[in-house]
Amino acid sequence: MTEKEKMLKGLLYDANYDKNLILERNHSKALCFKFNNTPYENLEMRQNILKKLLGSVKNNFTIEPSFWCDYGYNIELGENFYSNHNLVILDGAKVSFGDNVFIAPNCGFYTAGHPLAVSERNKGLEYAKPIKIGNNVWIGANVIVLPGITIGDNCTIGAGSVVVKDIPANSLAVGNPCRVIKQIEE
Repeated sequence: MTEKEKMLKGLLYDANYDKNLILERNHSKALCFKFNNTPYENLEMRQNILKKLLGSVKNNFTIEPSFWCDYGYNIELGENFYSNHNLVILDGAKVSFGDNVFIAPNCGFYTAGHPLAVSERNKGLEYAKPIKIGNNVWIGANVIVLPGITIGDNCTIGAGSVVVKDIPANSLAVGNPCRVIKQIEE
């Protein structure tokens, strides 16, 4: 089994020394660099770069520069997606965003985790668990979402939160660790 196959299955894999994964990350970083350095008024060019980079996008999406990701092909954007500046997605596993997702500045979605055992971690091993964000979700500024998390539909995640466990639909959740403080009713 290749390191990429291990990565996509959520198994421990060699992220730091596998030549194929390094090449894929370098390709992604080159596209991110190009996107981040495209003149702001050239929206069409920036959108085309993202279409080459990301796994799937719908018709209406915006990511404000700067944006960084590891691979790109594991990222899926729903319709009417918006991310403000400084979005980071470490996408060793699938990261999917539903429709009508709005992300404030300085947010991170990290599928990557590392073993607690020092001997494994020092070999460059890591794992990746998918992140799923539902429809109609608002993510406040400086939010971090950790590996394996699902945030349900119609949620608001308060600024500065660190999401370490799943958030059920129709919730207002805040804090570090992020916890549900209120159910949202229309």
